[in-house]
Amino acid sequence: MATPLFRRHPRWRPRNFQPHPRGLLESVTLLPVGKQEVAHCPLPPNPWREVPVSAAASVPMETGGGRFGVSETLGALNAALKKEPGPPASVWFKESSARNLRSRDFLAPQAALRPLFAGGQVPKDIIEDVISLNCPGVPPLQSCQQTALGLTVQLQRPAAFQQVLNSLAEFTKPSQSASAQSIILNCTPLRSRRSLDMLSLSNLRAILVTDHLAEVLRLQGMNVHLVPAVPDEGIRKFLHQLRVDWPLELETTFIPEDVLALKQVLSQCPYATVPGPEPGQTRLADDVIFKVHLKNFLAQQSLEGYDPNLDVCLVTEEKLRVLAELRQMALRCAKHLVCGPVKVANSPPPVGAPQYFQLRRCQMYEASVMKYGDLVQDDSWTEIISVLTSAAIRFEMLSTAHQSQIILDLEDSSISTKGTKSGAFVMYNCARLATLFKTYQQAVEQGAYPAFPPASELNFSLLREEGEWLLLFNHILPFPETLSQAAQLPLSRKGIRITASTEAVCKFLIHLSMDFSSYYNRVHILGEPLPHLFSQMFARLQLMRGVRDVIHRALATLHLPPLSQI
Repeated sequence: MATPLFRRHPRWRPRNFQPHPRGLLESVTLLPVGKQEVAHCPLPPNPWREVPVSAAASVPMETGGGRFGVSETLGALNAALKKEPGPPASVWFKESSARNLRSRDFLAPQAALRPLFAGGQVPKDIIEDVISLNCPGVPPLQSCQQTALGLTVQLQRPAAFQQVLNSLAEFTKPSQSASAQSIILNCTPLRSRRSLDMLSLSNLRAILVTDHLAEVLRLQGMNVHLVPAVPDEGIRKFLHQLRVDWPLELETTFIPEDVLALKQVLSQCPYATVPGPEPGQTRLADDVIFKVHLKNFLAQQSLEGYDPNLDVCLVTEEKLRVLAELRQMALRCAKHLVCGPVKVANSPPPVGAPQYFQLRRCQMYEASVMKYGDLVQDDSWTEIISVLTSAAIRFEMLSTAHQSQIILDLEDSSISTKGTKSGAFVMYNCARLATLFKTYQQAVEQGAYPAFPPASELNFSLLREEGEWLLLFNHILPFPETLSQAAQLPLSRKGIRITASTEAVCKFLIHLSMDFSSYYNRVHILGEPLPHLFSQMFARLQLMRGVRDVIHRALATLHLPPLSQI
């Protein structure tokens, strides 16, 4: 629903009502606040009036330093083709497929060039300007050529390897950072779930989306406050198993006067009535204190973004406490990030979150026993199975755009390390990297390999494998922008519903793991202990360091610890 503050009348149905084809939706409320606005905020004269989006709703970002960036490069390339006053046209795009990257890194298609240049032919002086680009955030260019496909650009790849792999720490941070703004994430399903048995799969999805969104926002430098508190011990322990760190108590003290003030406003509101006995109507719950006719109010106020099926809503004492709590946390404006429902394929009886967790844990244990045998009985495997289970569930819930429906196949075997699109597959490749560096270190201690030299002394021109450029250009280089994309919230947009790229990090990790696995299976990174092979080995190890650091940072936004072995 668009608003989490009310409960719909159980007997009311709009004319020609049809249930939503995808089932019930869950929502996360986002409340932007200022740095000093986390204390009690005075109530507005009318709590049902839409508060306009204020300056606090926009999150100013500061761009990163001089590191290479895809957005910076595309912007500079577009500007180089600009002929008329005004903003440059967006004609360039980054290549990503292995086939196309063999000949080019960026392409301006011929169809996009025709409106800018006669016959789509770019003048030589402009091509020379493109080649000589020297802008912050833009890697050095190797070539710029006019082809039948359009204008192509290829980077100086050894220079790009050197610049990126010599400053890996810069590429594990977001490309933009927020200037100490604060935001409240109100996970509405937790307000109505008083025990673990009531927690549905759709509820679980909303919780995991909120948890991940909070972490990527913190990584941007924002102060994030999670509400409501979770007093139920069963829910707390369950969330702890999934590595969700939720507050146990509120940061502010509840002020009963706020509820009294809200009741006073409702008693004077023309759209609210005190419920009484109605002939032919089902008796209302004892805790209902007001009926609010939202349909009339929304029509008069011409508000956008609300569910058109909303009409008579029932206000309870608990809902007023929720509203008072949020206003104590400096409510200025609210946006709702709606999560689509989670359904189970071929499962008539409902499956709750606890049953889903236990099933996935058993499946992960059985898959590990089949692959590793008696080793799984070791005590260390208890933690490994726990991490793999949490990873499997998080990737199932977060790899799909939050507004889309998820259909779970509880018999799906792809949750094991064999499935290339599962969280377990990502964790498996994370462990492979740990094993790689552990093997190298053991060889150093045995005298087979020399110690690792400074990154500035490495010869990155020896990285000529197709898969090596894929890992750098498609994953390490754009990773800061992936983090920023996951935290972009269009808070100034009209209406109360917004979307966010909460699936970006999981999809990024899956694609990175697939490309790394393909490369790792094909290339022997730790070769024979021969001096003439060491230079290439060190360059490859530094690339693997970059892959490892990026995976670890991305997993941290999911509260998943990197595994050192499987």
